[in-house]
Amino acid sequence: MKGRHLGGGGRKDAHSNTRGAKTFRRGRALAFLEKLELRQATLKKQLETPELQAINPILIGELKATETIMDEFVHLFELHESGDAENSEQEASSKTQNELENN
Repeated sequence: MKGRHLGGGGRKDAHSNTRGAKTFRRGRALAFLEKLELRQATLKKQLETPELQAINPILIGELKATETIMDEFVHLFELHESGDAENSEQEASSKTQNELENN
């Protein structure tokens, strides 16, 4: 049986890490959304830059595409305004911490 996984050794309970994994994925989604917001801000600054007026139509197209991706991403991952997301994240973290302390 060399090289075969016998199971059961990695986790105590099949549902014990469910909340942690979900919180981790949400954190990664929020980090990606922050990258998109940074890209959006950069494109807006570039639109105001006189040296880049020649490529304004391209920048506008990229900005619209970025905003569309952001909207779809927020909807798909059920992310809401950044304040709401941070509050939800903090509540989930403190709830998980309380559960760990009680066990």
